[in-house]
Amino acid sequence: MSANSSYAAAGVDTAAGDLAVELMKEAVAKTHGPNVVGGVGGFAGLFDLSFAKDYAKPLLATSTDGVGTKIAIAQALDVHDTIGQDLVGMVVDDIVVVGATPLFMTDYIACGKVVPERIAAIVTGIARACAETGTALVGGETAEHPGLMGADDYDVAGAAVGVVEADRVLGAERVRDGDAILAIASSGLHSNGFSLVRHILAQQGISYTDASAELGTTWGEALLEPTRLYSGQLVQLLAGANGEAVHALSHVTGGGLAANLARVLPRGSWAEVDRSTWSPAPVFRVLNDLAGTTLESTEGTWNLGVGFFAAVDASAAEAVTAELDALGLPTWRVGTVAVGERDLSGFEQGAKGVDGGAVRLVGSYAS
Repeated sequence: MSANSSYAAAGVDTAAGDLAVELMKEAVAKTHGPNVVGGVGGFAGLFDLSFAKDYAKPLLATSTDGVGTKIAIAQALDVHDTIGQDLVGMVVDDIVVVGATPLFMTDYIACGKVVPERIAAIVTGIARACAETGTALVGGETAEHPGLMGADDYDVAGAAVGVVEADRVLGAERVRDGDAILAIASSGLHSNGFSLVRHILAQQGISYTDASAELGTTWGEALLEPTRLYSGQLVQLLAGANGEAVHALSHVTGGGLAANLARVLPRGSWAEVDRSTWSPAPVFRVLNDLAGTTLESTEGTWNLGVGFFAAVDASAAEAVTAELDALGLPTWRVGTVAVGERDLSGFEQGAKGVDGGAVRLVGSYAS
C-alpha cells in the first residue's frame, strides 16, 4: 500500500486538498498586487516592504481572529461563500483601528473532511473581501482532521498585517475633552453573539430555513448577512483632509457597545452614548422579542446597529460624517467625550485588560 493510500485509509485525502487549491487560485490571485512576490501554493507568502523606506518610523500592526459559532449556521444551510467576508471583517477591520493600512492576510481552515467545492467557496469569499479592503491574501492552510471533527464540520481563522506611521497611530492618547463620538452603522449581527442567537432559536423551535414575516426572509438568510467591511473607506478617510481630525476608532465586536468604546478612551474620561440617535435593525428587535428580553439587555453581546465608533475633533464632526456617508458608511453623532470628576455609577470602565475611559448608554432607542 502506498503512503498516499495509507493516508486516505486514515481519512485524509490529499488529492481533494490539491483540487481545492486549484478551485480557489483565481480568486486568490486577484488580491495580489505588485507587492506580492510569488504565487499561490508556496510554503510561505512573500510581501515586498520596500515602500516602507518612505516612512519615518513604520510600525507593523497585526490581528488574528475567527468567526465563532456563526459557522454553525453556514454549515447547517450548506452556504459557505459569505463566511469568508465575516472572517476578513473580524481580522482586517481590527487593523484599521490603530490607523494602519492593511497589507496582507493568511487564513486557516480546519475540517473533518476536505470537500474541494466547500473549501473553495470559503476561500473565494475571503479573497473577495480581501480585494474589497485592499488586502492581499498571500497564503493559508487547510487541515483535514478526521476523527476529531465531523465530516461536515469546519472552523476558520485568519491573521493580517498592516502598517502605520508611528506618529499617526490612533488611540486614547489622541482623544481630547469635547471630542465628538460618531457611530458607523453595521450591516446586522456581524459575527458576534451567535451562541445567544442559536440558543434563542433553539428554545423557540425555529429552524434556519423557517420564514420570518418580521424579517421578510428566512432566518438563515437574515443571520448569514455578511459583516460590513470598513477598512477601505476608513483608510481613505485617514489619508485625506479629514484624517487628522480622527483621534480614535473602535471596532464593535465581542463585548458589545460600551465596553469597546471605553477601550479607546483615555483614563479619566467618560462619555454617554445617546440611544435615541438610532433604531436597531429588525433582526435585533425580533430576537429580543422571542427571548422576552430588551434591546438594552443585549448591548454587551450584539452591536445593535453600530459597527464602529470614531472619536473625532468636534469642529470636524460634520465633515467626517459627510465623508463617511459619501463613502457608503452611514454615520451619525451619538455623544461627546468629557474629562473630569463625576459619578460613574452605571458606566462601563475599560475592557479586555485596558484601563480606559468610562461609557454608558442613555435614553431609549428610536422606534
